[in-house]
Amino acid sequence: MANILISGASVAGLTLAFWLREHGFAVTVVERAPSPRDGGYKIDIRGAALDVAARMGLLDEVRRHSTDMRVARFVDARGRQIGTMSAQLFGGREGDDVEIMRGDLTRLLHTAAGDGVEYVFDDSITALRETPEGVRVTFANGSARTFDLVVGADGLHSTVRALAFGEESRFVHDLGHHISIFTVPNHLGLDRTEMMYPAPGKSAGMYSTGRGDDAKAMFLFSSPPVEYDRRDAVQQKKLLADLFSGQGWEVPRLLDAMWDAPDFYLDSISQVRMDRWSSGRVSLVGDAAYAASPASGQGTSLALVGAYVLAGCLAEAAGDHAAGFAAYEREMRHFAEENQKLAANNLKGMVLKSAAQIRFQMLMLRLMPHLPGKDRMIERVTGPIRTAATAITIRDYRTPAS
Repeated sequence: MANILISGASVAGLTLAFWLREHGFAVTVVERAPSPRDGGYKIDIRGAALDVAARMGLLDEVRRHSTDMRVARFVDARGRQIGTMSAQLFGGREGDDVEIMRGDLTRLLHTAAGDGVEYVFDDSITALRETPEGVRVTFANGSARTFDLVVGADGLHSTVRALAFGEESRFVHDLGHHISIFTVPNHLGLDRTEMMYPAPGKSAGMYSTGRGDDAKAMFLFSSPPVEYDRRDAVQQKKLLADLFSGQGWEVPRLLDAMWDAPDFYLDSISQVRMDRWSSGRVSLVGDAAYAASPASGQGTSLALVGAYVLAGCLAEAAGDHAAGFAAYEREMRHFAEENQKLAANNLKGMVLKSAAQIRFQMLMLRLMPHLPGKDRMIERVTGPIRTAATAITIRDYRTPAS
């Protein structure tokens, strides 16, 4: 079986490593970070992705690590409650959907992949060159190795995509918003509660799950493309502090805590759209290929399902990577596109343009429990998510020998 290099040890990369190993491939994972990435924000697993987690034997563990969030509360600049809704509805979840912290899921996936996978941490790919023998890969540490196939599972700003397909600007489409998330002390004593402060063109929030003593701060804002160095956290923190200067509620305190946050994250809310996800012996999976953006709520599910499908298609192709990559794209394309469609509509409710829109949204939240058509209103929120999350049939993959 082929020797395959995966770039990226997050959800897509670790899931792909698990399934490639299950199908008998030799797997190496290279990751820029010194260890599997911890921390991160809460994420959802829905629909077809739950089937993948079950097939990995992880679904019970995933449920045990559920955030168990209870309620979302909306407040004004003075901290007065102006609206409330269940955490399930706030997250667009229903039925068996699970919310989990990204770091918890990453640990579960890393453990599941087991000892049969080679990991190279604190390193990254700097060059790719296809040869008759495979793909010659040069690493940041100066070494070079040849692999039969290379898969980029390295996120929105994929290095593999840039090396094999071209400039990021050709594929990454800014949706006109940015998001920032980081860890802060839980000074409000939140218990499985999300607090949101909406303001025109921006919103700030804070939540704490049933696990751990700290909390997460979250900032969303609409903006044209913003120029900044993605590796300069200080510059990004100054940008966020300036944009939210003068805002009420707990915003000043959260911004003060930001300077000491160990896991500060800021990026555009963007999607990756590509006509093809493979080039020669190189392919992409997860956000690197079809990022749906945090606004879709489906990035994790796309990563889990995409990795499962890619590994299965390569196994069925029995060494014919071109056939395997083509089958993967055929099976995943509709699912990816349906989930990407969720983002634009979701953004309209996440960041409101005016004070009038905020007042109307809060009024509807207060009235909804008493309206005769509340079930139809809820279906308008959860229905499109459910349809997208189940827009693929998870099938069994068998190698020709089996």
